[in-house]
Formats: sequence, structure tokens, C-alpha cells
Amino acid sequence: MSVLQLTISGLREELQAQRTSAVAVTRRCIERIDNTDDQLNTFVSRCDDSAFQDATAADVRLSAGKAATLTGIPLGLKDIFSTKGLRTTCGSKILANYVPVYDATVVERLREQGAVIVGKLNMDEFAMGSSNESSAAGVCRNPWDTNHVPGGSSGGSAVAVAAGQVVAALGTDTGGSIRQPAAHCGVVGLKPTYGRVSRYGVIAYASSLDQVGPITRTVEDCALLLEAIAGYDPCDSTSVDCPVPDYQASLRDGVAGKKIGLPQEYFIAGLDPAVKAAVDAAVEVYRGLGAELVPVSLPHTDYSVACYYLIATAEASSNLARYDGVRFGVRHCTGGGLIDMYQQTRSAGFGAEVKRRIMLGTYALSSGYYDAYYLKAQKVRTLIRQDFLKAFEQVDLLLTPVAPTAAFKIGEKMDDPLQMYLSDIFTIPANLAGTCAMSIPCGFDAAGLPIGLQLIGKPFGEEEMLQAAWAFEQATDWHTCRPTL
Repeated sequence: MSVLQLTISGLREELQAQRTSAVAVTRRCIERIDNTDDQLNTFVSRCDDSAFQDATAADVRLSAGKAATLTGIPLGLKDIFSTKGLRTTCGSKILANYVPVYDATVVERLREQGAVIVGKLNMDEFAMGSSNESSAAGVCRNPWDTNHVPGGSSGGSAVAVAAGQVVAALGTDTGGSIRQPAAHCGVVGLKPTYGRVSRYGVIAYASSLDQVGPITRTVEDCALLLEAIAGYDPCDSTSVDCPVPDYQASLRDGVAGKKIGLPQEYFIAGLDPAVKAAVDAAVEVYRGLGAELVPVSLPHTDYSVACYYLIATAEASSNLARYDGVRFGVRHCTGGGLIDMYQQTRSAGFGAEVKRRIMLGTYALSSGYYDAYYLKAQKVRTLIRQDFLKAFEQVDLLLTPVAPTAAFKIGEKMDDPLQMYLSDIFTIPANLAGTCAMSIPCGFDAAGLPIGLQLIGKPFGEEEMLQAAWAFEQATDWHTCRPTL
């Protein structure tokens, strides 16, 4: 059995039939990590010993006929989730030695299901980035071409799944940080509706935008993993008490008769021809499956990037104020008073991109500018959400590109922050609107780099969105393509 071909659904059948064991599968994944991570720089922290302990416990459950959906499945975690006893750095020097004393709710739920956690995955520092180049652990590389970025901020999660290091992974998405790396690495990534999945124990970037979601090889796996982590959590004040559907059971309902909207603002002049061709081909696939494709408008889309970089940076300024060298994390102090210690700690602990966003956010919140920037951005956000709700009165789903281009070269946009920010122009609006969205593979460019198709669903409409994604996946074979390392 090739690690590259493992899926949650397929592996679950093999394990429950006892044609393989959780220990054997975990060993294969660890061997794969050993053989490829020098090229990819995917893992920040590994826990091989505890992974084998978890796998052994999973085999006991399997032998006793007490297996859950994820029992014995090797998974990776973006290094933003609190993991009891396992270092959690959030890609930053300031948390280089931070070891949480508790598990995030989503990690608890994975452990309850019997999943095998094999390690923590590389990411942009504090989830601030679109290329995984701002990580204190160094650049993570795209497995399709190691000279290119994997996307960010959940770059390590997407790379680990695409490269066969783990069967699936969790990431977080604040402005596209699951969908964009999934698209660039040729895997499936889903951002749930805000409030669908608990954020308790997730290190915060922008609290009104952050959401936890799965990165997998197939849509079916995505449905299984989402169902495992979704649901109300009293520890998270933003968690919504909403029933979690049986996502896998309804996948095969298809898209015949569904209305899928094509927002005109997403098919812009700057769209790479290869991306446009791949998305146009996907539209024809859906038409052939019996869906009705309908032009729609989201008129405030042009304001989404500016709106996002006011709201997200303002919330980051507030959330990251806690990293001051006092209670946890790295402390730098070469003398002087308390203010000197704050300055030295934050200057040495934060990277350039995090500092840039803290300064932008602090400015937006400062006296005399709050109304002009942050408050106005919140009003624009309301207009963007209303655009989506109005569109969903006409259609069941929206279809767009994930990113304007395939993965760009490492270093290509590091000196031009604005161009880097524009990489998320198609993903940011769904976060501002608080609705669900996902990326599925839909083609390759001339250089052999993957292209992603974005589906955007109604609030708490993950079930219908997954149905549409599964229908496309069954009609194509893009999801079966794997990089060669």
C-alpha cells in the first residue's frame, strides 16, 4: 500500500478489515516524512514516539471492534493548535519554546476518534502570509516544484497531504489560508462557516475571521474530517449550536437542477489564462452534470482586500499584545525597565510581516483614526455579506477561481507586500461574509503546477457544497494526480 494513495475512507476499510494495522501505516508515514522533509521543510515538531503509542492504542480499539471514523488514521496539525505536551510555535520565534498544557477542542475531538497525530506543520508566522515564507522555521516548499511556494498560511498542512507524509491535516483560514495552499498543492481544502468549528485552543490572528478546517486528498475525506471536528463547543463564545449533518451520507445527491452562480467580479482581466481555462472547463463539467450556471454580481468585491487588511490587522494588533515576554514565550531583556523589555522581546520575537500588520492594525485603532478606518471597514464588511446573501437568493452555490495564478516562485513577491496580499483577492470575501468555501483540484498550468476551483456555499451550507464538489471530483481525475519527489 503506497502512502501516496492513502485516503481516510480507503484506509478505514483496510484497518477495520485488519488487512493492515495502524502501527504499520504510521511507520510508513514516518518513513515518508524522513525521506522527503529535507526537500520540503514541512514539519516544525514531530512526535514519533507518541504517534506509535497512539497507533498501538488504535490497533487495540480496532481489534475490539470499537473503532471510530478516524481510529488509526495518521494526521498532521498546523502549528497553530494547542497540543498538550507538544511544542506549539505558531511559526514564530516568540513562541519557540512554548508547550501548551491543554489540547485545542479540535485536537481533543481527533484524539477521541482515535486519530494518530504525527506532528506539527509549518506555517506563516501567526498565520500572516500567503506563501509560507514568513515562518521562523524557514520556507516550506511546494512538492510539485520545490522552487515554488506552497501557498499560505497553512502551507505545511497542504504540502504534507499532497506529498503523502500524512493522510490528512488540519489548517486554519482567515483570508484564504486553507483554500489557497490547497489549490497550489493540488489537494482539497475547506473553510467552514464561521462558528461551525470551535476555535478554542487555536492561537488567534483575527478572531472574527479565523476558522478551522480540513485539508485532504478527496472530497469524501474532507466530509469525514469536517464531521469529526464540527459542532458546538461551550468553550468558544463564537461557536454556533447548530446540528452537524452526516456529510458523507449525502455526498451522492449530485448537482442536477442546482443553480451555480458565476460572480462577474471574480473573472477579471488579471486572471492567468491557464487559471481561466481550467475554471471555464470546470463550468462545462457542471453544465454537463445538469447544473444551471447563472451570472451573478457581488458588487462590493473590489473593496474586500482593503476591508480585510484593516479588520484583520486591527484584531491582530489586539490579539498579539499578549506576547510581551511576561507570562509565556521568549523573553529578551538586556537591561532597562519594563518598557525596554517589551520592546526588546517584541522586536526580536516577531518577524517583519507580523510587525507590519501589528503596526497597520494599531494605527487603524488609534485615537482619531478608529472611525475613519476600522469602523468604516466593518460597515463595508456588512455590505459584502449582504452581497453574498442576496446572491444566494438566486443560486445555490457560487463558483470562482481560488487564486489569480498558480503557485509563484519562492521570493518572487517578498519585496512587494501589496502583490502578496492580492494573492488572496478571491478567497478573502468568504471570510468577511462568514460563509463556507472550499478548493478542489481542477487542472494544471503549462509548468505543471496545480490550479484550484473554489465553491462558495450558503452560511452553514457545507452539505450542499460538498455534494457539488464530490460530483465534480467523480467526473474528473484531477484529484488522483500526485507530485513526484
